[in-house]
Amino acid sequence: MPGNREAYEQAMNAGHNAAWDQEWALAVASYGKAIQEFPEDPEAHIHLGLGLLELGRLEDALKVYTRAHQLAPDDPIPLEKSADVLERLGRLREAAQQYVNVSEIYLGQRDLDKAIGNWERATRLTPGLIPIHAKLAQAYERIGDKNKAIREYLTLAFNYRRINNTDTALKAAQRALRLDKNSPQVLNTIRALESGREILPPSDDGSVDGQVQTDRFDKERKSDVRVVADADPLGPLGEAMSYALGMLAAAVMEGEAMAVAADALQAMEAHRQGSQAEAIAAYTRADGRFRHPAIKMSLGGLLLLKDRADEAIKPLNDVTNHPQMAAGAFHGIGQAYFKTNKQRQATRYLLQCLQMVDTQLAVDDDEQAMLNSIYTKLGGMFEKVTEQGIQAINKRLMMMLEGKDWKIRLGDTRRQLEETLREQGERGVIDFLTAPEGDRLAQSIATIDRCIRRGLFTLAMDEAHRAVEFAPTYLPLHTRMAEVMMKEGRIRNAITKYNVIARTYLSRAENDRARDILTTVLEMAPLDVGVRESLIELLESEEQWDDALDQYIDLADTHHQLGNFDLSRETYVLAERIGQRVSASPSKLVRIKHRIADIDQMRLDIRKAQKTYEEIIQLDPDDERAHRMLVDINYRQGNQLEAIRRLDKLLGLYAKNKQINRITQTLEELVALYQDDTGLRSRLAAIYRQLGRQRDAIVQLDALGGLQLEAGLHKDAANTIRQIIALKPDGIEDYQKLLAQLGG
Repeated sequence: MPGNREAYEQAMNAGHNAAWDQEWALAVASYGKAIQEFPEDPEAHIHLGLGLLELGRLEDALKVYTRAHQLAPDDPIPLEKSADVLERLGRLREAAQQYVNVSEIYLGQRDLDKAIGNWERATRLTPGLIPIHAKLAQAYERIGDKNKAIREYLTLAFNYRRINNTDTALKAAQRALRLDKNSPQVLNTIRALESGREILPPSDDGSVDGQVQTDRFDKERKSDVRVVADADPLGPLGEAMSYALGMLAAAVMEGEAMAVAADALQAMEAHRQGSQAEAIAAYTRADGRFRHPAIKMSLGGLLLLKDRADEAIKPLNDVTNHPQMAAGAFHGIGQAYFKTNKQRQATRYLLQCLQMVDTQLAVDDDEQAMLNSIYTKLGGMFEKVTEQGIQAINKRLMMMLEGKDWKIRLGDTRRQLEETLREQGERGVIDFLTAPEGDRLAQSIATIDRCIRRGLFTLAMDEAHRAVEFAPTYLPLHTRMAEVMMKEGRIRNAITKYNVIARTYLSRAENDRARDILTTVLEMAPLDVGVRESLIELLESEEQWDDALDQYIDLADTHHQLGNFDLSRETYVLAERIGQRVSASPSKLVRIKHRIADIDQMRLDIRKAQKTYEEIIQLDPDDERAHRMLVDINYRQGNQLEAIRRLDKLLGLYAKNKQINRITQTLEELVALYQDDTGLRSRLAAIYRQLGRQRDAIVQLDALGGLQLEAGLHKDAANTIRQIIALKPDGIEDYQKLLAQLGG
């Protein structure tokens, strides 16, 4: 059975007051009482845990927080507090793991800042947590904090080098180089790794101690370190073609391609000089006699550049199994299919290219699995897009893979796609990829998000207005504008904006996204009637009657809070009809009827209220509040016999639930209100006698006897006096004389 809500709230308030006064022992006792009433309540456990923590009872606090986490697994606070307790107990490895678990919850709630904070605590307690450093690096990169991201990538490089995984250490350092191609510490680290030397971890300020001096480094980096940011402007295709030239030259020099040496040398020379037709002819001759992947890569790439896309597909397809040239081959085949207007095939190969390039620099298996998952989802998504839409997406994908900074833009755009998929679903990704000036839009969104995180709301709004000029229909942009308005305190403007966005999604039949927007707004502004009505309209259109019913109840509550009681009652009545139609649970119908009865009582329409309370008891015979209200209503109507009958049923419920205090409290309240009611006095005296409160029982019996004498009920009065005498009161002789006068 559920506990006593009133007793629970009294205990919680007492606990809060004690905590405010830092009387922690009293707070712990009060929160303990609250838990006795509702043992499954996580909030009471969280507050109890704090009290125990303040008292230094760490083991007890840990147990309570563990229980709170079991009761509310999606609430990060119990886990965060238990991690703090574990840290105080010196169980650092367990604390670190707990902080990691907390981060995952915050990440699920899209609170990246708090996730980062807990990852940092974990790495502080247990250095060398490679997966966590990887997540931190990616998170810092995502929020635009390049210095911290570089530090984490260099920390990863150090940890991987320490376990002799130099290849992955080099990948981590190259990821840092993508963020800052001129960073001396990053380039020094890469130089040291490539030469097989040991490296040291970065210091707190991001510098790398013990590395090669900067002046020496400056002489070496131009020749020995290939800067990731300065990529081939032709993208993966261009890089693969450059690799093929070197590979073919080595084959000729080593005598491997001696049979076609003349054609190969002629082809490479024409290739370098930009004589594409001559190079294609020479490569074709060489390919006919010596099938080498470098020849096929160069031939396919040049055929594509010469707008002979149909012919380019076959040689490029023969290279897709080569580890160094596969990404370029996929890129070229995707472009070839695009040029021949085979858009579905183009998408498949372009995505394969993107996935291969993006996963090459993954710093651990988790990141690689995450990237593969994202590209798999994208592939499934694109199958549902129209031909016109898929063509626009292909254009965007090809733009991502060209230009000197394509590797940097690829990472930025993929992170934007990942965030869009998580926050806005598949339709949001399609909108993002088909939006005009997509790359420019991605940069603007990243800038806006960075400004919002740093509290630079004016700059964020300025950037949003600039972006709206070239992407006016991209709704996530408008969502960010509403978010900025909310943070600036322009609540009404923000709500209006959110409502317009939601209605736009509704007009597009994107109901899931509209529902998310409306739900978010109602969390921020629960009293906004217009937004709640929009959500109800949406839920009714989808025939989600249970959710619609909950919203009708909340709407009626809102009208009540705003003082519009007539409209509130009408809405409750409508909710009741819907509830009956959809066979809602009795508890929900009872909740609605209580609200209707409360309004009727407030409007002094007692008969309607009485009828509603009687209906509540039919639905739930154990509803204590309805029984109590019927007691009061009957007393106010002067119907004492019916009031006592209702009272006895209520007291029976209290007795069944062993709520003796409630019996006493109720009778005392009623006696104070109706002092001349002999039935109330008699029952209160009886409960006092059962509790051993003799003096209180005598007071009530004395008053009861007086009322009986005034009413001429001498026989009843004599019986009452006998009860008093049995309790041996002070002045017992007076009672005995009175009893004698009454003939007793």
